This record gives sequence, structure tokens and C-alpha cells, in this order.
Amino acid sequence: MATAPLSPVAVPAPTSAALSQTARIVNTFVTPSKTFTDLRRSAAWWAPFLLMVVISSLFVYMAGQKIGFRKIMENQMQAQPKAQARLDSLPADQREQRLEGGAKVTAVVSYAFPAITLFFWLIIALALFATFKVAAGADVSFGVSLAIVIYAALPLLLKTVLAMASVAAGMSPASFSFQNPVATNPGYFMSPGGNVFLYNIATGIDMFMIWTLVLTVIGFTCVSKVKRGTSYAIVFGWWAIFTVVAAALSAALA
Repeated sequence: MATAPLSPVAVPAPTSAALSQTARIVNTFVTPSKTFTDLRRSAAWWAPFLLMVVISSLFVYMAGQKIGFRKIMENQMQAQPKAQARLDSLPADQREQRLEGGAKVTAVVSYAFPAITLFFWLIIALALFATFKVAAGADVSFGVSLAIVIYAALPLLLKTVLAMASVAAGMSPASFSFQNPVATNPGYFMSPGGNVFLYNIATGIDMFMIWTLVLTVIGFTCVSKVKRGTSYAIVFGWWAIFTVVAAALSAALA
């Protein structure tokens, strides 16, 4: 008796294994497409944020011990000529009181940096989410957009580690600044008290920031299937806008 031919058995397409939070962090530096593709499965971003909290807190503590928050605050005043002039015009006792108070505020703000950074990440993620959604028709959620922004910022932690190494090696307290602690951008070689606008623009052109921007492009390309060129235009366009606006505000308040 003839047997009926067997129907072909459908073979399920292989699926990539889910990545752990640690694997995501490592792959951000090694194979970023794996990390960002995995964000479609889960947009959890607590691990890189927790890592930033730890490294940032260690950096602030080390700087406070090696440099001192008063000296850090005095260095920051160099980028604010008008504020420095007002301070110099005060009587000696009031000037001392203002410096001591400023040092305490600098310490509090420095330790609160992760929370402040998360607030700005939310704004950046919202801007990118809206632009990719409306201008590029991307199928991406706000949660995924935020996760991309946070994972893409991991190279900035390497800059912080370099800054910690520089402080530990005994860098000159006179040249230290939380905003620009290592020579990874042209602004490091400029005087903060000169042209404040150009100084901030030059500081924004940072090698680790460029790395972060490229990772952001890769992230949105992986999760939304938007063309790489479109992603570059959106990400670098927003970076240029944020950089110029921040530099203009700094110059106006200096």
C-alpha cells in the first residue's frame, strides 16, 4: 500500500538569546547592535544607570578629597567673569562666606549629578522619540528611546574613569573642572573665561560624546529600521541644537 507523502515540517526561525544586563553593557562597547536589538525585547535600563551612579559618586568623592570643593567652585567661576567680578567686589568677610557657601552647594550638586543627568536624558529621549516617530515614521516607543539614550551614554563613563585616574595621579588643582576634566575636546585647551560661547562649543565637540552619538544612531537604526543616514541626521541635528543653545545660555549667564 502506498503511503501518503509526509508534509514538510516547518522549522522555527532561530531567535537570538536574551541578553543579561551585564552582557548588554559589555556588548555596547563590543557589538552594540546586539545590545540595541535586545532592547526590543526589554527596555530595562537600570544597570547602566546604576553603574553611572557608582562611578560618578566615586569620582566626586575623589575630587572632593584631592582637589577640594572650594577649589573646584573657584575654578568654575573662571567661566563666569561677571559673577567673579561681583564676588571680588564684596568685602573680605562676605566674600569668604560666599565662597564657603558656594563650596557646599558645589558638593551637593556634584553628588546629585546622576539625578540631574537622568532628567536631561528624559528630555533628550523625548525629543528623539518624537522626531523619529513623526519625521521618520519609526515604530519605536518612548521607553526604548530612553533605554537607547542611556546605553549609548556608557562611553562617557570611560571619560569619567580617565578623569579619576588623572586626579589620582595628582593633576594640578588649578586646571580641574567637573565639566571638562580631561583633554578629550578642543575646549580643554581654551580659557573658560575667554569667549564663553566658543569655549562651550569646543567643549561639546568631545571624542566620547561623538562615540555616544554614533551609538545612539546605531541604536535607533537597529530598533526602528530607519535608514542609517536618516538616523545620523536626526541624532546629530539634535546634538547641534542642544550644544548651541547650551553654549548661548552659558554665554548669556557668564
